[in-house]
Amino acid sequence: MKALEVMQTRKIWADSITYTELVKCCIANAAIGQGKQVHRHVFANGYEPKTFLKNTLVNMYVKFNLLDEAQVLFDQMLERNVVTWTTMIAAYSNSEHKYKALEMLIMMLRDGVRPNMYTYSSVLRACEGLTNLKQLHCCIIKVGLELDVFVRSALIDIYSRWGEVKSALCIFDEMVTSDLVVWNSVIGGFAQNSEGDEALNLYMRMKRSGFRADQSTLTSVLRGCTSLALLELGRQVHVHIIKFDRDLVLNNALLDMYCKCGSLEDASFVFTRMAVKDVISWSTMIIGLAQNGYSRKALDLFDKMKSSGANPNHITILGVLFACSHAGLVKEGDYYFKSMKKLFGIDPGREHYGCMVDLLGRAGKVEEAIELINEMKCEPDAVTWRTLLGACRVHRKMDLAEYAAKRVLSLDSHDAGTYILLSNIYANTQRWEDVENLRKSMKNVGIQKEPGCSWIEINKHVHAFMLGDKAHPEINAIHEELNQIMWRLKGEGYVPDTNFVLQDLEGEQMENSLAHHSEKLAIVFGMMSLPKRKTVRIRKNLRICGDCHVFAKLLAKMESRSIVIRDPIRYHHFEGGSCSCGDYW
Repeated sequence: MKALEVMQTRKIWADSITYTELVKCCIANAAIGQGKQVHRHVFANGYEPKTFLKNTLVNMYVKFNLLDEAQVLFDQMLERNVVTWTTMIAAYSNSEHKYKALEMLIMMLRDGVRPNMYTYSSVLRACEGLTNLKQLHCCIIKVGLELDVFVRSALIDIYSRWGEVKSALCIFDEMVTSDLVVWNSVIGGFAQNSEGDEALNLYMRMKRSGFRADQSTLTSVLRGCTSLALLELGRQVHVHIIKFDRDLVLNNALLDMYCKCGSLEDASFVFTRMAVKDVISWSTMIIGLAQNGYSRKALDLFDKMKSSGANPNHITILGVLFACSHAGLVKEGDYYFKSMKKLFGIDPGREHYGCMVDLLGRAGKVEEAIELINEMKCEPDAVTWRTLLGACRVHRKMDLAEYAAKRVLSLDSHDAGTYILLSNIYANTQRWEDVENLRKSMKNVGIQKEPGCSWIEINKHVHAFMLGDKAHPEINAIHEELNQIMWRLKGEGYVPDTNFVLQDLEGEQMENSLAHHSEKLAIVFGMMSLPKRKTVRIRKNLRICGDCHVFAKLLAKMESRSIVIRDPIRYHHFEGGSCSCGDYW
């Protein structure tokens, strides 16, 4: 830079390549002041640098996140080529002003500059809706760039981001893929959309095609295992991860998989061996412990996190509040909630309020929970009201339960579970006219309860069961075993809880309906298929009903067996006649 000052004084200029290398050096060292000095020098005394040097300067401002300066320089350029336009389009695509990327593309076309594969792969990431995405896709097809590896990968990524995984798969299947980047895009797309089955199928296809998995592939495969709670398959993937032992993102994904599959021993092993931990690592482990019923350990780990110097984020605090809720620590939860802004600079969000509603509801402080909802700075959503509804159900606050249920339905008119619960509240209090009106509302809205589905992994195969399933090849043996277990459990005091089916069936019909719930079928099949001491692990798509919860507790005690059920609300570890959730979920 001293030489540059001497050149400036003596009005000497180097060639554009020299300046380009100097600018790159400034970028590498984050030297903003020196970079601006180079900019002033090359334009001094009317000197007009070449276009590729101007492009380098524009790129420098983009790298320094100085988009206004980049735009000023761009506007001053009399000649702009595809690199100039693509640099600015990419910059706006990665900024908060994504709409400007689309505007720049239109201006580029009007200027007569033809976009290339890098232009389109950048501008695709600026799409804020399917309409723009499909229009861009048409443009890409017209210019014949739809098969380019960068463009295909971007198309797959963006369609997946908007939940259009079928469209993403169609793009992928248009031609034989010879690039790992494209494979990673399509596998990652399905994994991010909780389509674990298809993500794992694509991974198998990739392996058969001769590709070796990298960190990105394995991260997506772990997400697929996590969404399906496939612990054994996740353990197999762990073997392939060992060679990437220092990869933080991959280790965090592995940690998350073990936590969400309910294997805290494996999760603790991975966490302890991690050479580097970031806030995601700490938060994942804290939440994993809390969700699986180890609240005290979660809070102890939070103390260790603070002692290590790591700063918690809003997800960490969510885990702490969840742990307080699970352990019934009302004072501690209230302290962290009210002081999270002062202690950690984090404003309470809707999820934090939801945790506090859960904490107060679990402690029987339902009226205080309602007061907290009314004090929320953000509008309570259906999840918040469902949390209150659960508390009202457990503590038999039927008037408040009716109020909470109506608030849920005002926000989510297709929530079949809330309709059923509200209908049963009316039926139990002999309000038959209200029952009839509610049934009419269900029919008018077209409510169809999502069928319950549970699955279990046995010998590397996933077995799925639906309510009243008759498709499984061993279903007759399963029903026979289930009937024997039900008979033995009734001898132990089990009474089917018919509050969890619509109250328009006869008593025997209600019991039969409950007996064929998918989680009961999966549990029995697991006990038939697994060794005696092996934990039975079930994944369920819907919240476990109260009757199945009692069934699992008594069965775990009677058979001296560990049963783990993961539903969308809680992780349930059944052992010795009790559940880790404390009978509150």
